[in-house]
Amino acid sequence: MDGDAQRTALRALIARDGVSLATLSRALGRNAAWVQQFLARGTPRVLPEGDRATLARFFGVDEAALGGAPSPIVTVPWLDIAVSAGPGRFATGERVVAEAGYAAADLERLGVAAADAGIFPVAGDSMYPTLQDGDRILVDRGRRQPGPAGAIWVIRVGDALFVKRLARAGLHWRIISDNAAEEQRPAAEVTVLGRVVQLVRTL
Repeated sequence: MDGDAQRTALRALIARDGVSLATLSRALGRNAAWVQQFLARGTPRVLPEGDRATLARFFGVDEAALGGAPSPIVTVPWLDIAVSAGPGRFATGERVVAEAGYAAADLERLGVAAADAGIFPVAGDSMYPTLQDGDRILVDRGRRQPGPAGAIWVIRVGDALFVKRLARAGLHWRIISDNAAEEQRPAAEVTVLGRVVQLVRTL
């Protein structure tokens, strides 16, 4: 992609997100007029590789959208164990039934290592409207320490798997559904298997 094509692509992203040129320049660690000079004067002629990568991360796009090499594709397993947004789904083991292709850069933007990524089906409606019966969720199995308020987690209680929000309550976890149901379990009874990072839904 030549410099003119990069400028066209960058203008489209700026218009899409409504970000100011000065803000974008600061995100690059440049002076406030740098992006304006690139767009209006063609200086520099093409985006330096480091700036191109930073802009792609800023806008949440593959670097190829700004003239970089396409991100390599990695496979993420689709697992046949349903995680329950209801009374609980018993699990006997994971079995890969399919694989999905993800751009490595997309997983990186989500903060997920490819080896920790897994896609699980959702059963039940206790997390409605956020999650619906039949949805699939991308889970980061490398993140097992609940922290951010409002995050959704895949957990194991006994032999049953659930997808719920969690909040600490002393020595217990509050297990919270989006449709107002809630219960508490001793922390020792709850095993966190991973954080839900993306909803995969076909409309």
